[in-house]
Parts: sequence; structure tokens; C-alpha cells
Amino acid sequence: MNSIFKTSVSLLAAVSALGFAVLPAKAQQPRDTILVSPDGDILDYVPNDGSVRWARDNRGRRVLVDSWGDIVATAMPAARYYGDGDNYNPRRGRYREVRGYPETSPDYFPPAPSDDNDLTTSSVPEMRDGLNGNVERQPLPGSDFGTSQPLPDFSDNPGDTASLPADTDPNAEFVPGPKFQPAKALGKMSSAEVTALQVFLDREGFSPGVIDGRKGSNVTKAIEAWQNATGETLDPNNADDILERLRLSGGMAFTTYEISAADAAGPYVAAIPDDYSQKAALPHMSFTSTTEMLAEKFHMDEAYLKEINPGVDFTIPGTIVKVVDTGRAKTGKVAKILADKARKQVLAYDAGGTLIAAYPASIGSADTPSPSGTVTVQRVALNPGYTYNPKINFKQGGNDKILTLQPGPNGPVGTVWIALSKPTYGIHGTPEPSKIGKTQSHGCIRLTNWDATELAKMTSAGVTVEFVD
Repeated sequence: MNSIFKTSVSLLAAVSALGFAVLPAKAQQPRDTILVSPDGDILDYVPNDGSVRWARDNRGRRVLVDSWGDIVATAMPAARYYGDGDNYNPRRGRYREVRGYPETSPDYFPPAPSDDNDLTTSSVPEMRDGLNGNVERQPLPGSDFGTSQPLPDFSDNPGDTASLPADTDPNAEFVPGPKFQPAKALGKMSSAEVTALQVFLDREGFSPGVIDGRKGSNVTKAIEAWQNATGETLDPNNADDILERLRLSGGMAFTTYEISAADAAGPYVAAIPDDYSQKAALPHMSFTSTTEMLAEKFHMDEAYLKEINPGVDFTIPGTIVKVVDTGRAKTGKVAKILADKARKQVLAYDAGGTLIAAYPASIGSADTPSPSGTVTVQRVALNPGYTYNPKINFKQGGNDKILTLQPGPNGPVGTVWIALSKPTYGIHGTPEPSKIGKTQSHGCIRLTNWDATELAKMTSAGVTVEFVD
């Protein structure tokens, strides 16, 4: 209890400022009470490592808050969540579908393949350029990524919550991450002003995640990392300064784009099923619509793309749409990668120890934590396929055989796989970029597809990857 008290001073101050009444932490909730995240998911654990604390919100509800002051979960009666007519019984059947467990969560990503032949690379840098007909695969170009090596056997946005990584080894050494100068709090800003800030940070290589015109911890973390790298202080509320910085980095935040015939044609799939055997039957794990493809192309939240283009039919070639101008991808050579579990951020350094890029990330979870200590990059794969193996991964539904899933942005590891020296772990993309930094991963480091691609092109085999708490 003493250790919990000592490590919670700053959090208590933050919670008090928000008007919460802090309550003692405890290991779990009563059976008739469940913990529901702002996204509506169920948390079936309460970390006891001091990373969260109990509080009450301004409605008197009991909530869990993390070290950023974000609400991780709200306690509510189970009957209210499941509904009066719901005969939910989580104890019924070992392999029957149940809610609130990783295997049935849309945020669940199985461990990466552990066989050399499970991961392949495309012959072109853009996934969608290689989807006509059969996917062409060939060895990874050594000039871009080094020699290919075998792969070993919650903020202002109420949905901006984060996973709660923990180490299963109580004796593991606690390695603190770097300390950054706190960013100035974002005041009252319009959606366009927030977008301008996000675009500037994205161009600089300090990713805010999806560009959605909304404030949140991903933006704050990006500002802090940028300040650390440049030695400057950024005032996010100074709109004139942000606009001038945008002008110097390539122009205003918004631009226009004409939808081409190729954009409208795809190829696309009607939907991405949840069942892995149905996934395996698809010819490719491509986008499901033009809007999804365009949102990813311009690093945007799909709903935000539609919001700023009201009434637009994205399926018609020649249509002019409003998008953001992200500019050119960051370039450089990464010598060290820091996976900061507490910040939910990946930091990339060059050989001189200078921070050159930072990306919001989902890093591990309490039930499937990410590794601790230092590992190395084994190899990098663009547009990887995925092999589901129930003996290595998990038992998904009634699938008990090895299944091969084709490459594509909606695959389990997105469009990039950076294999690490710890078997089955890696840095990879995701089919749901809007959830990065807000949900948990299955032990790996999950980035948006575009951030993972940018990092991959600056990384080669042998780069050090250090996990810090």
C-alpha cells in the first residue's frame, strides 16, 4: 500500500483537478458489476501495479483513471450492460462465443507467424498497386531494408483511452522511459485548427495517429516528442504560428484530390468477416470501400473524411474531394527504437541518439504483455501474408486447422511486419487505425499502416528495440 501511495502523487493531483473524488484501489469488482471502457468494451481485469486508480466522475459514477487522467473504464451493473432480456452466461461452454475476452474482441490480434514462409513481401511499395489478380511476392530488397533474415521459432476525446500494459514477471527490472517536457494544454480550438496541428506534426514525423480534427492524448504525445527532438516549445493554441509552420513545411493543411478510375475500381472486398476461415477464403484482405482507401492514403479517420465532404459520392471517378496534405514521408536511418509502454508511443532515434520520429502505438495488454528488455529487428516485410495456427496462436471459433490469409491492409498485421528477435513478436500495422493508442494489442507493437510503413523504410535488420515502462 505504501508503494502505491508513493507512486500516485501526481495522478492524485490530476484527478483532483478534474473534480474526482479518489477512492482506494482494489483488485477487482463484485461479480454483479463490470468495467466498461469508453468504447463499450468490457475489461476483465484491474491492474494492481499502480498504473490506474479509482475515482468518481461528476455524475458520481465509479471510474478508473490512468496516469494521464484519462478514464479507462466505468463501473456499471452487469444487468444494465447486457440488458434485461439477455441471458448472458460467461461460464457456458469453453469454446462457445463469449463477450469480454480477447478471442472475441475486434481489437484482438494473434501473435505473429513463427514460420519463415508465413510472411511475404510485395514487389511494389503500395499494397493496392499489387492486388490485380494474384498477389506477386518476392524476396525483400536488401538495398532498402538490409539482408533478409529468417524469422525465429484514454483527454478531450472521451474515446481516447489506452491499454494497460503490465509485466507478468514481478521480479522484472522496471525500466523508466524518457521524460519529456509537458506540452501546453490545448484550449478551445475549432476542428480545422486541430487538423492543422495534426497535419504539421504528421509532416514532421511526429505522428498524431489518424487525422480527425479532434484533440486527444495522441496529439499531446506528438507535441512532447517534437519539442524534445527540436528543443523548441510549440504553442498549439497559436493558430497563426501553426499556419506559418505549415506554410514552411509544404503548404496549408487542406487540399483537394480527384478520384481516379483506378481509385473507384479497387479492387475492394464487400466486407471483412470476423471468422478466420472466411478471411482465408478472400482473394486479398483489401479495403472495403473507396472512402476507407482514401482515408488511409491521407492518414485520416474515415468518418472525418466523410464529414468534411458532405453528400459526396466517392465511387464516381472525376469527383473532387477535400483531403489533408500530409506531405512527404519522413526519411532517415533509425539505429534504435524505444517502445514506451507508459506513453503508448514508439520513439525512433538515429545513430547519434537524436529523436527523429515518434508514433502512437498499442503496446501489449495486461493479459498478453509485451516483452521487457532489449531485442533486435530480425527483418522487415511489406504487405505480409498471415498464417493462423491454432496450436501457436489461439482457438478462434471452430477453426482447428492452419489457415493462410492473403496480404492486404485489413489483414491481422496490416501492411507491414517488422519481425523482432523474440519469437512471434513484432512491430506491425493494423486494419483499424483510429484505435491506435486507444486499445490494447496482443503483445506486439501496433501502429497505423502508414506509420508502420514510414518506420519500416527507415529501419533495417539489427536495429535495437528496447521496451521501457
